[in-house]
Amino acid sequence: MILKPQDIFICLKLVTKGRQPWTYQQLSAELFMSASEINAGVRRARRARLAGPGPDGASPQPNLLALGEFLIHGLKYAFPPDRGAFTQGVPTAHGASPLAGAPGTEGGDPIPVWPHPQGPVRGYAFSPLYRSVPSAALADPALHELLALVDAIRDERSRVSNLAVRELTARLR
Repeated sequence: MILKPQDIFICLKLVTKGRQPWTYQQLSAELFMSASEINAGVRRARRARLAGPGPDGASPQPNLLALGEFLIHGLKYAFPPDRGAFTQGVPTAHGASPLAGAPGTEGGDPIPVWPHPQGPVRGYAFSPLYRSVPSAALADPALHELLALVDAIRDERSRVSNLAVRELTARLR
């Protein structure tokens, strides 16, 4: 079993759902992934102990303690981002809420963006965890914020990674 970046994407979506039940078809539509990809990702996340059985026994839920530990201490080593040229896209890391405008982010430097033709801003390309991240983030602001916090931690150049860690930890409680 090898954990894949899309497994983290799926777990973060489950965090936004809280304790409410969900279906694979529902997640498929919301994450722009196939139901079989969702199923495989949930199985890998359960095997890695990043998710476990839900209270109803049917809908697996994220293991918030383990997920937080992995996101803060392991994700940047397991799935480092690639950077690219200036492009149109969806803001992430310190370019997106809740970190946009935080101390240490001001300046004239371009922000990181997930390349996407309907993205609202221009910045330097920053590889998302999965190809459908920009579309899912545009459709779900809460997921967008979690993904942006995770990207601020993934980015070893980030001046706000400590702030991102604090904010992510608070959201996973």
